[in-house]
Amino acid sequence: MSDSDTWHPQWADVPASIGLLSRLPVRIDAAWAEARGANQSWAYALAGVIVGAITILVASLGMALHLPELAIGFIIIATTAHITGAIHYDGLADSLDGLWGGWTAAQRLEIMKDSHIGVYGVIGLVCFAGLQATLYGHMVAQSLWPVLGVMAMSRAAMVPVMTWISNAKTSGLSAQVGRPSVPTAVLALTVGASVAVLSGAWPAVFGAVIAALTVGAIAKHKIGGQTGDILGATQQVAEVCALVFVISLT
Repeated sequence: MSDSDTWHPQWADVPASIGLLSRLPVRIDAAWAEARGANQSWAYALAGVIVGAITILVASLGMALHLPELAIGFIIIATTAHITGAIHYDGLADSLDGLWGGWTAAQRLEIMKDSHIGVYGVIGLVCFAGLQATLYGHMVAQSLWPVLGVMAMSRAAMVPVMTWISNAKTSGLSAQVGRPSVPTAVLALTVGASVAVLSGAWPAVFGAVIAALTVGAIAKHKIGGQTGDILGATQQVAEVCALVFVISLT
C-alpha cells in the first residue's frame, strides 16, 4: 500500500497492531494487515495500553505480596518482555551494537543484522532493564495507572520516526510495514498523549517525544535512516525518558 493511500483509522488496526507488537493471541487477517501496512500504526499506543493493563495485573499481585519496589519493577520488565517477545529489547541491543560498533553506515547496518550480541548491546540491556525496573518500582509504589500512559506513549513515539525518517535499507520489518502518513503520526501521538494524560502520566509525552527526536537524529546521522531495530530502540529510550519525566514532574 503506497503512502498516498487512505490513512483513515479502522478498528481492525487495533488487533493488527497488537499482533505486530506482541505475542498475544489475536485473530488477524494477514493479507489485510499486509495491505494496510503503516496505516495501522496509529493504534500502536493502544497496543501499549493492552500490554500495560496486563502488566498492572501482574504487578498488583507482587504488591499484594508486599514485595520490595525493585522486585516489582523487575516483575514489570519480565512481564512486558514475555508479552512482546522482547522485540523492543532486541532492537535496542542491535542498535547499540551497530551504531557504535561500526565505522561506516554499511558496517553498522551489517552489525545490526547480525543475530549475535556484542558488548554495547549487553551493557545497554543491563543498564536499561535496571533503570526501568528501578523507575517502575518507584512509580507504581505511588500509583499503578501511569504504567498505561508510559507504555502507550513510548510506542506512539515510534510512529513519527517512521514517518519523518526514511528507511535505511530496503529489507526488514520497518521497510515491509512502510512509512505512515503525517496524519497517521499525528493521530498516533494524540492517542498516546490522551492515554498519558488520563492515566496521570502526562509528563511521559515530553519524555517520549524528546527520546524519539534524539534516537531519530542519531540514526539518520549514523546509518542514513531508520530500521526496525531503530524503532525498537526508540521505544526503549522513550520508555525510560517517559518514566524519568513522570517521576520528576509528578
